Amino acid sequence: MKVYSLMILSIFFCFSTMFSQNEINQFDAQGKRQGVWEKKYEKSDQIRYSGQFNHGKEIGVFKYYCKDCLSKPSVIKTFNDQDNSAFVKYLTKKGKVISEGKMIGKNRIDEWIYYHKNSHVIMTKEYYKNGELDGQKITYYFNNKIAEEVTYENGIKQGKNNYYSPTGVLLKKLLYKNDELHGPATYYDGSGNVTLEGNYKEGKKHGIWKTYKNGKFVKEEVFPKPRVHN
Repeated sequence: MKVYSLMILSIFFCFSTMFSQNEINQFDAQGKRQGVWEKKYEKSDQIRYSGQFNHGKEIGVFKYYCKDCLSKPSVIKTFNDQDNSAFVKYLTKKGKVISEGKMIGKNRIDEWIYYHKNSHVIMTKEYYKNGELDGQKITYYFNNKIAEEVTYENGIKQGKNNYYSPTGVLLKKLLYKNDELHGPATYYDGSGNVTLEGNYKEGKKHGIWKTYKNGKFVKEEVFPKPRVHN
């Protein structure tokens, strides 16, 4: 009786295993991916991705793996069926979040956050529109103080660009126009004293530039420098 029971259990296990295998990587009547899908790298047992489709459309959570990630995904996408976007996390092999934000297709949108290495401390915040940087990008020191502020429009630098010391002292005050330095510029030392000031024009120094040391005027130069004729 025991042998018979074991045979029944063994047959049931085989059929259930075959059934579960047949339940993944299926297509609907229109040939679109349907249900749970799991793909592996060629000639490898390493999973490449796993997730679920609803008539060809990704739904829920998808996990993507590198060739040597083992059980730790390198990317996790959580799809939103309301607006076709996905919240995406990029991770290290140890599962630490590198960056996270929203995507539609391959384009980044809205706010993206990047973290300092092996830390939950924010390193950068930036904003995207249709895959292009658009808005203010702020970079932080590990102590949460702002290191840099810069503004983008349609993927190019446009407007103010400020740099700060780890203690919050302004070090550079610049302006960009069409991705080039353009307009007044001021440089400071760690105590907040002006060390250099002048103007840029289309990415190059232009006009009078003044140099200071310990807050006192030292010299001035004119750009572009006049040519010396022999």
